[in-house]
Amino acid sequence: MSIDLTTHYGGLSLRSPVVIGACPLTAQEQMRVAIDACGAGAVVLPSLFAEQVLLWNQKNGQTLTSRDTQVLSRAQRFKVDSYCNDAETYLSIVRRARRQTTLPVIASLNGDNASHWLDYAGALQEAGASAIELNLRHPPPAEFSDAREIEDSLVNAVKIIHQSISIPLFLKLSREYTSLSHLAVRMLSGIQGLVLFGRSPEVDISLDTLQMSTDWCLTPSGKISHLLESVMRVHAFCPAMPIAACGGVSNATDVIKVLLAGADVAMVSSAVYREGPDIVRSMIDGLVVFMERHGIRSMPELHAIRPLEFSSEEERLDYMEALASRVPPSQKSAGQRKMSGDRWGHLQAADTI
Repeated sequence: MSIDLTTHYGGLSLRSPVVIGACPLTAQEQMRVAIDACGAGAVVLPSLFAEQVLLWNQKNGQTLTSRDTQVLSRAQRFKVDSYCNDAETYLSIVRRARRQTTLPVIASLNGDNASHWLDYAGALQEAGASAIELNLRHPPPAEFSDAREIEDSLVNAVKIIHQSISIPLFLKLSREYTSLSHLAVRMLSGIQGLVLFGRSPEVDISLDTLQMSTDWCLTPSGKISHLLESVMRVHAFCPAMPIAACGGVSNATDVIKVLLAGADVAMVSSAVYREGPDIVRSMIDGLVVFMERHGIRSMPELHAIRPLEFSSEEERLDYMEALASRVPPSQKSAGQRKMSGDRWGHLQAADTI
């Protein structure tokens, strides 16, 4: 049986639903060639930061506000050995990537103010970017009076950039919004897809220095249950919104699950760091085997068998049972041991079932 993996993601036609997410690896020419050879559907370039775009704006004669000047002072302290030192270099990376491969190349912009990117978004389009992914970090909550204002600022920012380009615009969100499902509906007129979710660092507090610390590490494998629930809820409430599932997708099983949950594409980054670009081929092969086993010939046919929504009644019953039972759900479902408890509720193992 012939399997057609052609995927449509927010106006882009991809040969497969596996997309390499934004990370420094995608800035490397040899890595892009390897990713292409392994069958990926598209590649997202690493993020260019608003601070770097402001420097580009200044060099091109734009007048900066006092707030822009403060942001620039922060940019001057940016001393990391980066894949891309400035916005002009980033445009060159986009041009080379488009010449080098037939893969759709998605540029990534990271910041908190859409006005910085109006001219530069157009420059990315001229350089050959197939689409732009926005990673918008809103200002501190103290600058807003309520949650609605935060979402309003996000919606307005997206509309401004959307009007300045003709290529697809995707928005990468964090988990912290009040209702992702309702926000997705508000975004329908401004973007062509949502990326769920942006990576956040691990936060800790040192008991020796009494200072906060952040640690950026690879997303652990086997941790997609939270992602599945969010994707399923957003898709069920707003099926017209294309979704990219991002965060913890590590193997073919994960890819299949996020697609069934409602995602149009699965974004992979950490798995490529751990196992190299060959993991992409493994994911695609696993997806093909699954589709053959279930008689699914194309991505639209796979989408048609999605569970569009949770059963509210069943979900509530499962919730009540899990919290009320003295037996941990994992042990209860495994059926390995019969458990009992003393009068204080302490678990005690009894006979094997």
